[in-house]
Amino acid sequence: MGWRLRLLVLAALLGCLGMFSLVRWVAASGHLDASFEAAADNTLVLTGSPLPALRAARGRTVVALVTPDGTRLALDGLAVQRSPRWQVDDSRRVAQVIEQEQIARTLAGGRVALQFAGGASVEVLTPARGYAGLGLAFWPLAALALLLFLVGTVVVLLRTQPRNLLYMVMAYAQAGTLLFIAIGSVRGLGPPPGAAAAELLPRLAFDLFTVAAAVHSFALYPRRVPGAGVIAAAAWAAAASLLLLAALGVLPAVWWCAQALVLALGVVALLVISASYRIEANPFAAVMRRFGLIAVGTLALVSIAVAAASGQNGVAGLVAAIGPIAWYLFFASLLLLAPFLSHSKQLLREFAMLAGISTIATSLDLLFVAVFSLSQFTSLTLAVFLALGAYAGARQWILNQINGNTVLTTERTFEQLYRVAHEVQEQPAKHALLLGQVLRDLFEPLDVLRVERAAPTARVVGGGSGLVVPVRPARDDAARPPLSLVLRFARRGKRLFTHEDARLADRVVEHLRRAVAYDQAVERGRSEERLRIAQDLHDDIGARLLTLMYKAQSPEMEDYLRHTLLDLKTLTRGLSAAEHRLSHAAAEWKADLTQRLTAAHVQLGWALEYDRDVRLSVVQWSALTRVLRELISNALYHAQASRVDVNFNLAGSRLSLSVADDGSGHDPKSWAHGLGLGGVRKRVKLLGGEVRWRANLPRGIVCEVTVPDFRGKS
Repeated sequence: MGWRLRLLVLAALLGCLGMFSLVRWVAASGHLDASFEAAADNTLVLTGSPLPALRAARGRTVVALVTPDGTRLALDGLAVQRSPRWQVDDSRRVAQVIEQEQIARTLAGGRVALQFAGGASVEVLTPARGYAGLGLAFWPLAALALLLFLVGTVVVLLRTQPRNLLYMVMAYAQAGTLLFIAIGSVRGLGPPPGAAAAELLPRLAFDLFTVAAAVHSFALYPRRVPGAGVIAAAAWAAAASLLLLAALGVLPAVWWCAQALVLALGVVALLVISASYRIEANPFAAVMRRFGLIAVGTLALVSIAVAAASGQNGVAGLVAAIGPIAWYLFFASLLLLAPFLSHSKQLLREFAMLAGISTIATSLDLLFVAVFSLSQFTSLTLAVFLALGAYAGARQWILNQINGNTVLTTERTFEQLYRVAHEVQEQPAKHALLLGQVLRDLFEPLDVLRVERAAPTARVVGGGSGLVVPVRPARDDAARPPLSLVLRFARRGKRLFTHEDARLADRVVEHLRRAVAYDQAVERGRSEERLRIAQDLHDDIGARLLTLMYKAQSPEMEDYLRHTLLDLKTLTRGLSAAEHRLSHAAAEWKADLTQRLTAAHVQLGWALEYDRDVRLSVVQWSALTRVLRELISNALYHAQASRVDVNFNLAGSRLSLSVADDGSGHDPKSWAHGLGLGGVRKRVKLLGGEVRWRANLPRGIVCEVTVPDFRGKS
């Protein structure tokens, strides 16, 4: 950044020096401190002045300026026309430039006499206007021009690329336009000498080069379109040709030709950026297309309004001068927004929207007066009403269209985070996959790519076309490579990522990380508590049962206590393990059932099928173990069966378990479900399944357990 910073400082110094020189030049010009307006008959009317000699003449028509040597300069409404660039009629433009240059030379003498209709005259001084005489509008316009100049310089210094150079051309051109507008906004009668004569060609060049640079830029970025070189060359050639013809003075109807070419190149720019978007759905192209549509549409409206009001004086002429100024301010605000689309520049967006609404309001006012012959008050009221209605009713939509943004509601965001956080808690190993899913739901990107690169925080890249999001699991693993997700083209390529999106992504990542950490902490606490309970059962209850077994009064009691100890051993082993492989659990189940049924002289039929050896959680293992034990106990002690068949099947996520016996049970619908059968229902429901009993023809009962979504861990 060293040499870039030095160049930026140098550019800022040169810009400030140039601005200071311009201000001094304008402040040194002579002026007549009074306000005038062009009447409907093109005469010049004095509307006010702080000079005591002119206060009494307010409202009178000024016909001429008379110098001390007797030279008389006739005046009319052209004396207060501000911009030759927006003078539709060629002859009026020439007359306007000549008259304003003569006024500037006349006022430079230091003293003139104003001659009014009827023969009266008033002699006044015409000193240099000074800094205070520049007017309130001059300073913000000059500051905005300097800001555009500096932004264009910064964009090029940060990254010197063809598209950034083209942006600099547009920024510099519009900065020059704003300086001309600032000069034309000074108070009083009399522009600086040479300002009116020198305005037309530079203003034409600024407008033509701006739109040609826009065509060239859109042909190269964000995707180079076929024939980009030919398109750019044709745009620059058209702009240079019209400017050359205007400079040679052989171009008829300069304003009409210039506006037609500017609008035509604007339409070409829209077609080019649309073609770029069809090649690749880059959101930058979508946003630039919106900018272009708004800019070309409002310029066309202003041009139509100015053309319709051409030749009119009075208030209509004043509004015709304000309309283009409002459009240039609007376009300058769009230029300032372009490099900062991914940043939160709410003030710039509001300024751009207000400038656009003002452009529409002034254009509608002109059209109502010129086309519908409405009175000035009626047309102004109607135009302001329509503009304010558009501002109030469509403000948020307009702001969203400026940068292509959509508001993610709190309700939608919460729903997505809640759902995915729950899944992350259940499946921590799929943290990156689930994070990608929630980011897809939030931002709707065209692509989500994985890159093995660490990122400290989420950040916007590619000017808003991409968003890099770090994957931060709850537990750091040195063996696992760092991972980040790269989201490309938000909302299917219709909007840019912003820094608010980056902050939201960081909050999502942190929330999911905490969710996983919370789940791990809870699981550790459960494991520790299970170990404590298992240890207490083994050391306390187990020891007491063993003592009772040795002191048993009969073999039956000893055998009962021995089986109870075996059950307690199985229970403590299950509690001490955080999870169980299905194959291991099935082996334990079969061994336990075989021991119990063999002791009771009952045959066991065992069938086990599964397509994957999942890991059972403690809840799943405990529920299946207790369900099997309860069903076997019912077959032994209530049905007095001679054979029990157990079929266990896990296909995908569907678990099926059936226990059939050939005992004396019948008509399950008439059973009163006590603690045993109620416990079976409760445990199956805990797994998310259903249980039902039916008759096992020709004899016995079948219990069928079905869990449609049995989510074991792979």
